[in-house]
Amino acid sequence: MKKVLIAICAVLALFMTGCGTKEKNIEGTLEDIMTKVYEGISEEELPMMLSNVEVTKENEENFLGTTDLDFKEALASESMVGSIAHSVVLVRMNEDADIEKAKETIKEKANPRKWICVEASNVYVESKGDLIILIMSDEKADTLKTNFENLK
Repeated sequence: MKKVLIAICAVLALFMTGCGTKEKNIEGTLEDIMTKVYEGISEEELPMMLSNVEVTKENEENFLGTTDLDFKEALASESMVGSIAHSVVLVRMNEDADIEKAKETIKEKANPRKWICVEASNVYVESKGDLIILIMSDEKADTLKTNFENLK
């Protein structure tokens, strides 16, 4: 009887702690996901000359402040006007990458003063599944963050 009770307790403990469930990855191309992140922001409210740029190992430091990330692909959305403090970077991490460590590295290394004479007043680093977003912007940062959090 004692052994049966111990076995039942072990099974219940396993169910209560979960089995290492991972957050579901966001499906779709980074271009499509970036479009969803900007939903609800009118053309007039967007930074001037907004453009998407592929992030590679060669330019990773320009967008993320580091060259130490184990990522599969990344896309940056920035104004092509150097005096506008706005950057949104989506990073899809490799399967076995440490997402939390990558987020901490980005938080520590990203430079909200990388533009000429301006600084982003809001900096957010969030994740969903294998996707990390870095948002450095002013008044639209909260909307961008909320849109990312609502992705499915």
